[in-house]
Amino acid sequence: MMKVSNVEAFAVRIPREAGQELRERSPGAPSAYFIPENRHAFKSDSHETLVVRITTEEGLVGYGEGQSPILPDTTRTIVDDLCRPVLIGADPFDVEFLWQRLFDGMRERGHPTGFYVDALAACDIALWDLKGKALDLPVHKLLGGRFRDRVEVYSGCAGRDPATAADRAERLVAAGYRGLKLSPSRDRAGTVAFARAVRERVGPDITVMVDVHTEFDVAEAIRLGRELEALDIYWLEAPTLPEDLAGHAAVTRALDMHVANGEWYRTRFEMKEAFDRRTCDVVMPDIGRTGLSEGKRIAVLAETYNIPVSPHIGGGGVLSTAATIQLSAAIPNFLVMEHGHESFLTRCRYALEAPQPKDGAFPVTDDPGLGVRIDDEALEGFSRPA
Repeated sequence: MMKVSNVEAFAVRIPREAGQELRERSPGAPSAYFIPENRHAFKSDSHETLVVRITTEEGLVGYGEGQSPILPDTTRTIVDDLCRPVLIGADPFDVEFLWQRLFDGMRERGHPTGFYVDALAACDIALWDLKGKALDLPVHKLLGGRFRDRVEVYSGCAGRDPATAADRAERLVAAGYRGLKLSPSRDRAGTVAFARAVRERVGPDITVMVDVHTEFDVAEAIRLGRELEALDIYWLEAPTLPEDLAGHAAVTRALDMHVANGEWYRTRFEMKEAFDRRTCDVVMPDIGRTGLSEGKRIAVLAETYNIPVSPHIGGGGVLSTAATIQLSAAIPNFLVMEHGHESFLTRCRYALEAPQPKDGAFPVTDDPGLGVRIDDEALEGFSRPA
């Protein structure tokens, strides 16, 4: 029986490239973390994430990532102090058993989500990568097989004003993307202005989506959605507060356009109530938060409700992107995957080989595991000391 001999966690911090800096600062800056003026959520000056490296007695190595755009040191501590003792000596082929054992370990204590499950996700992805390498098979084969040869993606399309966003949209379409997602201003008029500028620039054949990051109350979200429908915007994402399930359901019922959400959920238990109440038309699990084991279970659950899956990436790096490609290839109800065209190269700086999109899609390959080769020296160089 193969056994895990070591589990290492790395709190990765990669400085943003020129042009990617976040300049909107909150009072009290400078700090590594801040709340921008146009958002509710904390941001970081750098790309931050958690990477887990699991080694077996035979010398096989698997890598995983738990999305940690803020405080990856916290997630690393959870891996070091809670996950590592459970995994050492375990059979890495027992992936779903180990997920359940770790999940149950903090369930009664009131931690079925958050940083703890992010840490669990990193370990879970690393175990799937390890299993694939041991069998010389890609992870999508282990998850049930390939439904598609290409995983279609849309790109985020940021801009400080409508004209800048439209310029960027034009460049992204020229690069081969057929879908774009805007994250515009915090008010309805400004959001519509961004969407109109991009729609007019790219024309009717490009899919355009709008993410408002839970900024609106229900009535204002519905008014916004109706204005966006006139511009043929495909979906309105995260229209109101994550906890307001009734509000999301009301927005979904009121609009003809799709409503997408779910990036904040980490397990099928949270998703089930959201599905029961029809809070979305498209669900967006983030594999860097769910892991592959739970991500697959969420996709199966969504299929029973006839809900398509559009995996979220957000602050995820090269390993969670690779894991998301594997899952997207292996589920029947996949719709489209998120991707950050301009930030992805930064997030690949500790990879020797990584998947790259071509003509708006990631090819699905037969490379073993996640299909990523990690530069251990670079990984350790980008890691914050414990």
